[in-house]
Amino acid sequence: MSKRFPGPDLFTLTALAAASGAALVITAVQPTLAADVHRVKQRDDVFLLPPPEQLRVVTLGYHAASADLLWAKLIVEYGVHWQEKRPFPDVTRYFDGILALEPDFKLLYLFADTILLFTPQGAGPEEARVARRYLERGTRERPDDGEIWTHYGQFVAFLAPSFLKDDKEIDQWRKDGAAALARAVELGADADRSLAASSMLSKYGEAEAAAAHLQRVYALTDDPEIRQQILFKLQKLQANTEAEMAVTAVEREWRSAFGFLSRGQALLVGPSRNAAVCAGPASYDDARCPHDWNALVQAQRR
Repeated sequence: MSKRFPGPDLFTLTALAAASGAALVITAVQPTLAADVHRVKQRDDVFLLPPPEQLRVVTLGYHAASADLLWAKLIVEYGVHWQEKRPFPDVTRYFDGILALEPDFKLLYLFADTILLFTPQGAGPEEARVARRYLERGTRERPDDGEIWTHYGQFVAFLAPSFLKDDKEIDQWRKDGAAALARAVELGADADRSLAASSMLSKYGEAEAAAAHLQRVYALTDDPEIRQQILFKLQKLQANTEAEMAVTAVEREWRSAFGFLSRGQALLVGPSRNAAVCAGPASYDDARCPHDWNALVQAQRR
């Protein structure tokens, strides 16, 4: 005789029916709720970082690591906002938090203008001014970084004016950018940029500054072709060729007294001095005892 198993009771059937109904309701409602949550997220970002002053305390001394983490978060958020074509109003709060932790954070100064100006909504004069403020801070925090000066000069001279409206402001920005590029060259940037910078300075009535810049670059570069171009530019500016004479005097001293050193090492050592003639403080003003390269050049002009 076969054994018969009892069928499901009424309670079990009711529970199964309730579970099936709940699953159907969730399936019907979930897409609408997900869309609502997505719309809310697009409209209202939640910024969870404390103010910059408190952020330094919260990170417990791990400032560099925390700045790197914030930078990574900023780049991700920038990409998400761009993909969803929505504004990113908290971007400067991220900037301020990173700079509170690491004021000389180089990547921020190289990409701040891109993040602020290249957005789906576009940008205008105010965003350009904000970007310039951050890049200017970069030149203060990293005063000897030629790359930072180059980026700042290129932005102010060439990119930012396309976002401005006032002609006087545009001219002033281009002149400031040319001066920044000139400074970048003096810090080791490509000497070719000096010609562009001097052209812009002379265009805006800064011929004397342009000539002074070119003379400094002439003294710094060893490239004969660039020197020839600089001399030609100086002649167009009706400047004298003091730089050429100064370089000739310095190189003559270098090759005669310090031929075993590189040009840079010789410039660091300074001109040679006769120990017998130049002993004691009285020799400071003696033309035969130049205390630096400028004194040597001045002595040979007399």
